[in-house]
Amino acid sequence: MSASRLDFRVERTASGSRARASRFRTLHSEVLAPLFMPVGTQATVKAQMPHSLEDAGSQILLANTYHLLLRPGPEVFEAMGGYHGFTSWKRSVLTDSGGFQIFSLNDARTMTEEGAAFKSYIDGTKILLSPERSIATQVSIGSDIMMVLDQCIPSTADWAQAKAALGLTHRWAKRSLAARGESPQSLFAIVQGALFPDLRRESAAQLTALPFDGYAIGGLAVGEAKEEREATCELTTELMPEDRPRYLMGVGTPLDILEGVHRGVDMFDCIIPTQVAQHGTAFTSRGLIKTRRSVHRFSEEALDPACHCPTCARFSRAYLYHLGRAKEPLAWQLLGQHNIYFYHQLMREIRQSILEDRFLALYKEKRAILHEPDIDNPVLTARPKPRKAKRGPERLGDYEVYRNEGGFASIRQSSSGEIMHSHNPPLQEANELYVEQSNLRGALAEPSDSPIVIWDVGLGAAANAMAAVQCHEAMRAEGATVRPLHLVSFENDLDSLKLALANHKEFPYLWHGGPRALVSDGEWSCRRSQQVRWSLLEGEFLSQLTQADAPDLIYFDMFSAKSSGEQWTLQAFETIWQACATSSTQLFTYSRSTAVRASLLAAGFYVASGRSTGAKAETTIAMTPKAAARSGQRHKLLGQEWLTKWQRSAAQYPEGLDTDEKTAFAAKVLGHPQFSD
Repeated sequence: MSASRLDFRVERTASGSRARASRFRTLHSEVLAPLFMPVGTQATVKAQMPHSLEDAGSQILLANTYHLLLRPGPEVFEAMGGYHGFTSWKRSVLTDSGGFQIFSLNDARTMTEEGAAFKSYIDGTKILLSPERSIATQVSIGSDIMMVLDQCIPSTADWAQAKAALGLTHRWAKRSLAARGESPQSLFAIVQGALFPDLRRESAAQLTALPFDGYAIGGLAVGEAKEEREATCELTTELMPEDRPRYLMGVGTPLDILEGVHRGVDMFDCIIPTQVAQHGTAFTSRGLIKTRRSVHRFSEEALDPACHCPTCARFSRAYLYHLGRAKEPLAWQLLGQHNIYFYHQLMREIRQSILEDRFLALYKEKRAILHEPDIDNPVLTARPKPRKAKRGPERLGDYEVYRNEGGFASIRQSSSGEIMHSHNPPLQEANELYVEQSNLRGALAEPSDSPIVIWDVGLGAAANAMAAVQCHEAMRAEGATVRPLHLVSFENDLDSLKLALANHKEFPYLWHGGPRALVSDGEWSCRRSQQVRWSLLEGEFLSQLTQADAPDLIYFDMFSAKSSGEQWTLQAFETIWQACATSSTQLFTYSRSTAVRASLLAAGFYVASGRSTGAKAETTIAMTPKAAARSGQRHKLLGQEWLTKWQRSAAQYPEGLDTDEKTAFAAKVLGHPQFSD
């Protein structure tokens, strides 16, 4: 590989980690890494003065080719001496190629081999952004580091879509490299491949064979779970050259950056420091502080006593509270100044700890606090319990409150003795088994105006439904663009939810307007955003499901076959299959029963083993063919080993089948396409 134009040098790698301290030289300055780059999309970091960025320690600013192409235009930069002459910024600049903005346009652009065609949001002019035009614009801007034009897709895309985008990205990377010509500017390639390890390896192998000056990890922070992002980041950095900078694009929070450094990343950018500042939020050494909380109204304290930025050195929390409540722009400016200073100070501490070979100790220390909300003024998630508070009724209809040894309450059906969420707190189990395993965050982050439809089969005490609602609300609170959510709950007996609501102090996730509205009106919608709709179909599930739209996700959480036998039969799963066979639908259930899995297969579903939860070593995931094709290798389909066990099982067939029906059932299972390989 040819020498990098950046003269990149690794100074030290931390013991027990892939974290590394390095330095490199651009056309305008020497850069010390790891580093964070504030985002100045329109040739300015929002609400910040250039001198405050310099004082905070900003080494590189990020600008965006897509926006600067449209306004002020390449001709202005050429006339004004590039970005540096135009803005009087003396240090380095990195320009994104515009790939992510093209991705964000969704249906408002057309992708071809030549490039991306779209209309200018300034004047409606038709624009073709090709690799050549992207590089030409970046040359006019005069950035120190340019990025190749790539095709960005959701990280949750299926394998075929990711493979196609990968091929286009690689061809565009070669064209970008050729378009740079003799320009002295550095050029980074972008490794893509969504969440598929084989595609990440293919992308890295092809791009590292070309003489780029650095390599970026693209296609993350666009819908995947935190664990998926970290795993993909770790795999990808391992595939990148040691003698080139590694750049994780669009990430993220201070904790995200700490995790990225631990996995070998050198460069980061994100809008978060100024974005959350606009809404009154600050990152501090005592956790995440929301300055618009009334607890700060009379506080003379600095925002962060351990911080030496101009905001903390001069202004009290009381003043910041006032500015925020008054909606004064100065609040955004001061909090943004602090947040950027906090990010740079964190990077300085990380770099120094690597050089002194104590990074792991710092990693453990920071990891324990960076994700915490305001440690000194915690937000109560439930109202304080009065000293002599009376509990609600212990029983209602066929249900009773069950208090677990773990210190949490559940609902038990008296007639069967079955307990809803018997091993883990209801909301924890709902998140682990249903929300996280179905990657609801990723589905909600996909660029679409159509709602995600969830069938909540077996509403019970509403833990699964509320976990989905809270997931949507949390993403909106983070500032993410989120798809609408339509939640359809099926339940034939609302007494379990009514009992939990009557004992809401022991079921804190029910401190929400949704469950009470659902019981009283059969419907609830989020008044603030109008993005969440929750409907109740009361009655037997199998007779009600035809009234609901085809689902994207099914959370199948009925009582067991001993109590709700009709809901777990082959006929039941065939009825569900008829409702969603042509859709991309995934069904998640706590059961790992051989009979249940065989019936799902015979109905037509692809069936995979799911994660463990509580006392269950495995759960079950069922998918329509479209969903199975999209999931790729994410879910482990049952294979020949399971098929052999099924053939030896005493529960091989559903009850009540005659000889001919058993033969037909076995033929469906044995002939299922998932066992054809």
